[in-house]
Amino acid sequence: MTNQELQQLVEKVSLNYFKKPFLHEASFNRRLKTTGGRYHLKGHALDFNPRVIELYGEEELISVIKHELCHYHLHLEGRGYQHKDADFKKLLKDTGGSRYAPLLIEQIYQVYECQTCGIQIKRRKKINTQRYVCGGCRGKLRWKGEESSTRKTTENK
Repeated sequence: MTNQELQQLVEKVSLNYFKKPFLHEASFNRRLKTTGGRYHLKGHALDFNPRVIELYGEEELISVIKHELCHYHLHLEGRGYQHKDADFKKLLKDTGGSRYAPLLIEQIYQVYECQTCGIQIKRRKKINTQRYVCGGCRGKLRWKGEESSTRKTTENK
């Protein structure tokens, strides 16, 4: 999808779901790493992470567009546009936008297993198994290996 196609999609979503025109610029920004999109308060432009469409498809991109358009329209109307504001939460729920961005980077976990009770413990960083023990039974930990996670989080809370 090109920036021009994205611009047309954002304008279409704005008219269909918000009944208001989108009058500013929308573009892809490859520098975004962990977020699906961003709204600029000063220039009213919208940036979107191209990895959303690459990993999850156009449907997920549309829900991220709805999220950013909630910020856009509420800010221009002078209403509460932040995530914590009731106006934002209500408009987001009414339009069906995503509350959270999908996971866009692969997370690697270190997996440890207790030698006594057998419970598995996942950590982002490696730990010293000579120093740390199981929090449940105080048993020795054994490193099992690495595990990657690329789950999709699209809860509407």
